[in-house]
Order: sequence, then structure tokens, then C-alpha cells
Amino acid sequence: MAKSLLITGGTGFIGQVLCQKLIEKGYALTVLSRQKEADVRAQCGRVTSIQSLSELTDHSGFDGVINLAGEGIAEKRWSEERKQALRDSRIALTDHLVQTMRTFKRKPPVLVSGSAIGFYGDQGDRLVDENTQPNGDFSHRLCRDWENSANAATDDGIRVCFSRTGLVMGRDGGFLQRMLLPFKLCLGGRLGSGEQYMPWIHRQDVVNALVWMLENDSATGPYNVVSPNPVTNREFTRTLGRVLNRPAPFPAPAFVLRAAFGEMSRLLLTGQKARPERLLNEGFEFRFPELEKALVDAVG
Repeated sequence: MAKSLLITGGTGFIGQVLCQKLIEKGYALTVLSRQKEADVRAQCGRVTSIQSLSELTDHSGFDGVINLAGEGIAEKRWSEERKQALRDSRIALTDHLVQTMRTFKRKPPVLVSGSAIGFYGDQGDRLVDENTQPNGDFSHRLCRDWENSANAATDDGIRVCFSRTGLVMGRDGGFLQRMLLPFKLCLGGRLGSGEQYMPWIHRQDVVNALVWMLENDSATGPYNVVSPNPVTNREFTRTLGRVLNRPAPFPAPAFVLRAAFGEMSRLLLTGQKARPERLLNEGFEFRFPELEKALVDAVG
């Protein structure tokens, strides 16, 4: 009998590819989504679709849960209303998820829950691993509270892993998609000084890491899900320009980005020189560890 999984965020940029991989591995998936079932199946494959966690109250149970739901953090300027929407889509939903899991007749043995490398706040050029002390800002508080919500499941004997994911690149979406047009028009360039680090990762490596956490019974706690080779924004833009065979001569000054995006500009002007120390030490192998090969694949 196929193992059953509950997935939130299954129709997202990472979730669609994750669902397809899990189906190939023989799992039976239930996907939480506000979309119609036909649309969910078109994106995710042969899955059961639900629109509310309330549909799962007193459910017989699942063999695992992967929680990736959350509105895009960089899609809109950070007003107070927007910040609350970001918290609700992550923290409030995860609280509801854990409470719903407690009604299951059989508790899932594992919960793999989303987080982000923004957990650490701005770290300058310091090397960041899973033991690095964070600097408090909105991104840190958002990720901290998101992880704390998921970690409540440990009270029920559930193994919990956190995926502190970096900037995810892949075809037809993600942050890279927004960069391609200006670069193709020779209008791309570094952001601010360009010295801030960009903790990037290829989408396929994110998916593989999530499956690794799901299936590895010894995996627990936070994992930096980033490439083992972090680069600065200046290095990233130069490499992208080379891959596209386009120059990148037009930097975006920091004051312009601050004026345009307000507090959210910190996502563009600060960063983390993060490495996936725990994944590397525990035997995970990256498919796309080098930036140029990852970009070549991601831009098709």
C-alpha cells in the first residue's frame, strides 16, 4: 500500500515539482489548496485536493506532512497589513495544521516545515551555519515564529525538520524569472553595492533536500537549504550576464531600491553567506552545487 502524505503549498514554485517527484516515488498525496481540484491536478499530478484543513479533522492519518504554504514574501511592499498577511499565511496556518494533526487517529511520524534563510537576518560577510546567532528584523521574527509553530508538533512525538531555504532558481518562476527580462534587454546590473551575499539554490536541490528530510529518520531540526557555494550579488549578476551573453552595466542604487520598496528593500540589499553545513555533514549530495551550471539549467 502506498505511503500517504499531506502537502501544503503543493501548487507553489517548489511544491509542484516536489509533488511530481513524490508521485514518481510511489507516494499518495493529499494537497491543501484554495484552487479547484482540476487546477491542482493539472499542476501537481494525481493528487487528492482539499480546500480546508477542517476537512481533515479526525482523519485516519498520514505517513508524513510537508508544510510549504505561505504567500510570496517579495510580491508586495511591506505595509503593516502585508506583514500580517505574511504571518497569517505561515504561522496561523501552521498553528492550525498542528492542531489538526492532533485530531488524527494516527499521528504522522514526521513533519517537514518550510522556513527561510532570512531566519538569520543580515549577516554581512560572516559565514553562516545552522548555529549562527540571528540578527533580529522582520524576516527573522517571521521565520522564528513559523518554526516555533511547527516545532509544537514535537510535543506529540513527531520528528520535525525545518527547511531554511535560500533564493530558489528554476525554470518558469521564482526570483530568477523577474530578473531575466531586464538582463535580456541589457538593462541588468548589481543591486546596491553588490557586495551582499545571495544564498541561492536550484529548485531541484530544494526538492531533493525536502525528500531527504522526509525519508531520513535521523534528520531533525533546522537545515540551511542553500548551495554550498554562496556568491555576492555582484558575482551573481556577472554570471547571469555571461550565461545570457548579455552585459550587466546598470546597477540599481541602494537609495532607489529603498525609495521603491521601503523596508522590503532589505531583502535586496542585505544577505547571508550561508552554507548547508548540516546537509553536507549528514551525507546529502547536491545536483547543482555550482552557480553557472545551475543558471544554465534554470534559464533553459
